[in-house]
Amino acid sequence: MTLTPFDPARTTKIIAVHLSYPSRAAQRGRTPAFASYFMKPTSSMAGTGGEIERPADTELLAFEGEIALVIGQTVRRVTAQEGWAAVSGVTAANDFGVYDLRLVDKGSNLRNKGGDGFTPIGPFVIDTDGIEQGAFRVRTWVNGELAQSDTSDTLLFGFGQVVSDLSQLLTLEPGDVILTGTPAGSSVVVPGDVVEVEVDAPQAPGSPSTGRLVTTVTQGTALLPPYSAPPQVDDDQRAEAWGSREAAGLPPAPAADETADAPDSAATHEPAGFELTPEWKAKINSVATATLSAQLRKRGLNNVSIDGLHSTKPDARLVGRARTLRYVPNREDLFAAHGEGYNAQKRVIDSLTPDDVLVMEARGEHGSGTIGDILALRAQVLGAAGIVTDGGLRDLAIVSGLDIPTYHGGAHPAVLGRRHVPWDIDLTIACGGAAVQPGDVIVGDADGLLVIPPPLVEEVVDAAIEQEQQELFIAERVEAGEAIEGLFPMNADWRARYLEWQKSR
Repeated sequence: MTLTPFDPARTTKIIAVHLSYPSRAAQRGRTPAFASYFMKPTSSMAGTGGEIERPADTELLAFEGEIALVIGQTVRRVTAQEGWAAVSGVTAANDFGVYDLRLVDKGSNLRNKGGDGFTPIGPFVIDTDGIEQGAFRVRTWVNGELAQSDTSDTLLFGFGQVVSDLSQLLTLEPGDVILTGTPAGSSVVVPGDVVEVEVDAPQAPGSPSTGRLVTTVTQGTALLPPYSAPPQVDDDQRAEAWGSREAAGLPPAPAADETADAPDSAATHEPAGFELTPEWKAKINSVATATLSAQLRKRGLNNVSIDGLHSTKPDARLVGRARTLRYVPNREDLFAAHGEGYNAQKRVIDSLTPDDVLVMEARGEHGSGTIGDILALRAQVLGAAGIVTDGGLRDLAIVSGLDIPTYHGGAHPAVLGRRHVPWDIDLTIACGGAAVQPGDVIVGDADGLLVIPPPLVEEVVDAAIEQEQQELFIAERVEAGEAIEGLFPMNADWRARYLEWQKSR
């Protein structure tokens, strides 16, 4: 079986299939009825043993091991059978892409897949003479561990069909390359990772192989200019890049019926059966946190205070709904994968809505900042009610000058990565010794912070209002010279007088 080195000088165009393997379609949750394509510049080609640079300020560089077809003759408007006959060879390719750069060109893929070195091809080409188009296998390894393996007999769109389809629209020329799609298993790689792709035909005579196409990931340092669309990532992009929400460190997606009527992601965090209306905010603000704490204690809830924190606005009242963010202890490999770029911390900040309180679990670790002036300002601009962290706070003087109250464990100048990796959002966390769930009502002032479960808000607040009315009556009587005995707490006689006092007000 003839093997020849891949020659990029003959290639005038690179065409790639968007989605072609059933395993990948199942992962994406959609099966296309027709093949669709995009083009990559020939300047993106690279050989084996090269490096690919993950652009600065990005985090989601993903590999895609693929079988590449090398066209051997000029073809235009051919049949599927003629299309396969026009393929002179098959080789390995890696269709790298940066999901952070998809926002403005998803579909064309120029920005996220067209960079220099983003299309390694080779090292050898297998002569297709005498080999069936369903006989090829593609495998990908990351740092020596198998990540992808699939065969061309499973393809939604066979090789000959793809060549025929493309030839209806444009002329294919000798040396042109068609990337035929990637199977399941594509995921994110980070600087230092080594990715290897191999295509072979294990059942063909001689079991020909392209050899391994080896690429090492490095970190870029050049930032995009202000007029260039910046890197942006959301949870959907993370899940697609990593292959699943679980692999990306994201919580499971809400069930369809939970989000069907939601105008945006924040709507899914609204407490069931309770809406924090302006009227309810006013009622909550009319009573002290100490009174609310007493009413919670009467209902058996003693562990609902977030303890040990300082407020940048001790005279300001805080009322809002909890959004949650969890940090895990810094580990260098985890920070490289989850801490850089548009990480969980930045994503949750950008998703805040009016009346949200961002509550962060930092394990009581004060040895680095968990938020600073820019992100606190972003939360304020979005209308968030407050920020709570049991970790450190950077830029204390500037954050204290903002309108938004921030509760923190102490000031510290170090950046987040010294001690923390932002990990996941909108799940049950621990903060200052209290369990906090998304949608809990957070109330804070100079006395401290309370967590009120949504089903208890109306009952607790109404009881707190009544308690303070009673305490006002008692205070008036004490000021008038009455003894405490029988008045505090009120016996039946004093309660009757209190009811008369209420009627008179």
